[in-house]
Amino acid sequence: MRTTTGLRATDPMALRRTSLERRDLRSDDLAVRVDYCGVCHTDLHALRDHDQHTEAPLVPGHEFTGVVTGTGSEVTAFAVGDRVAVGNIVDSCGACAMCRAGQENFCHSFPTLTYGGTDRQDGSTTLGAFSREYVVRDTFAYPLPAGLDPAAAAPLMCAGVTVWEPLRSLGVGPGSHVAVAGLGGLGHLAVKLAVALGATTTVISRTPDKGDDARRLGAHDLITSSDTHQMTTARDTFDVVIDTISAPHDLAPYLKLVATDGTLSLLGHLGPVIVETMDLLVGRKKLSSAGSGGRRSTAEMLQFCADHSIAADIEVLPSAQVDTALDRLRRNDVRYRFVLDMSDLD
Repeated sequence: MRTTTGLRATDPMALRRTSLERRDLRSDDLAVRVDYCGVCHTDLHALRDHDQHTEAPLVPGHEFTGVVTGTGSEVTAFAVGDRVAVGNIVDSCGACAMCRAGQENFCHSFPTLTYGGTDRQDGSTTLGAFSREYVVRDTFAYPLPAGLDPAAAAPLMCAGVTVWEPLRSLGVGPGSHVAVAGLGGLGHLAVKLAVALGATTTVISRTPDKGDDARRLGAHDLITSSDTHQMTTARDTFDVVIDTISAPHDLAPYLKLVATDGTLSLLGHLGPVIVETMDLLVGRKKLSSAGSGGRRSTAEMLQFCADHSIAADIEVLPSAQVDTALDRLRRNDVRYRFVLDMSDLD
């Protein structure tokens, strides 16, 4: 086993620096020195739900960049010193219909998650990238394009690909009208990507105070969701509404914004929802969702971001301040993604 240093959950509110064990390299593995790891709302949920007394250790972190420090005997696509990025999926069965279609994120036998997943070979629980080293199967690591800053690129591997997949699958491009509800970690990247794809892009926010940020990100307009006149005026306007709001909320006002044959893609709140059939029927509107991305889509997203100089708006903190990052994230006190610098784990 390989020994490294990481941040392990000690209770629902805190992480403690400790030694971790990683597997010895298999023939198709990479050892990656983790340099930067994003902090996601999923990490908050995992910490909240974890019982350290009865469950396997929890080490969060599933969107990271770093440098290859070792390779397995059969690895040919990477070499020591290569910059790489890894997301929230680190393996899949490779044989089911979804995997064969390049949608490993929908693997029928469930993809192996970067943390809290089950390793397909030894049955161990995966430990995440709030750590100085991660060992990953080579086909689930991606070359980090030279034009991307490694810190600002880390959130692309979860937040970025989560919004990229629906934008691409729904055909967003020149001539499309897109609205993004919620301007947070997901939403700000949805705006940047939609604009770069050529869409006329609008932000929907509860208050008008994010107008300047919306325009800085490239949005063409902002609608205040609490303003009944603005919402009514925008009815049946958008081909795609990307809903990144993380809290439970009424979908009806957002479905009313969708144009005929358009789609509301629900990405933020993934719990139960109530939908009136009439809100779908009038205009043949569709409700969809998406999660993460397959290998092909993830690689495409990274290259697109490099070609269009797109990265997350981040605040970098040393990993020793992870509890501060988590506390501020709970209060939505970040614009728009925390990234941990893992170098202080040396």
